[in-house]
Amino acid sequence: MYLRRDRALTAVSIMLDVAFHAGRSGVVSGADIAKRGNMLRRGIEPVLQALSREKLLDSVRGPKGGYRLGRPPRTITVHEIVQAVTEEHAPDGEAANPLIEKVLEPFWASMNVELAKKMDAVTLEGLLRQAEEAGMQRPNRAPISFSI
Repeated sequence: MYLRRDRALTAVSIMLDVAFHAGRSGVVSGADIAKRGNMLRRGIEPVLQALSREKLLDSVRGPKGGYRLGRPPRTITVHEIVQAVTEEHAPDGEAANPLIEKVLEPFWASMNVELAKKMDAVTLEGLLRQAEEAGMQRPNRAPISFSI
């Protein structure tokens, strides 16, 4: 599950970007997420869709549309984000290798359990706190008011 580092890292990066720049009330466009993350828009689209399917992101349609968090950041763990974008694939029709079946698969399963426990202890809110402690300032989301 955690071998697919690129997709998992992309998903965590996207979720942190949305939490940092939009929070629960604002909306961030996919193009802005891609630009800030130095990623291709079409490359992150499947990840955005997977996160939306799992209700980690809400998709907002329309000219001012984009993405916002599906839940408060304190309730979203890194483990949930990684699970949303990684899938277990069993090889089709391949002869079972006894070394893989009896040694590597049990070892890898135990490593996944340990890593999942550690990732379950980390929330988006914790990552946001780390960003602020590192001196990063979140954008001001105050509404613009006009008076005549």
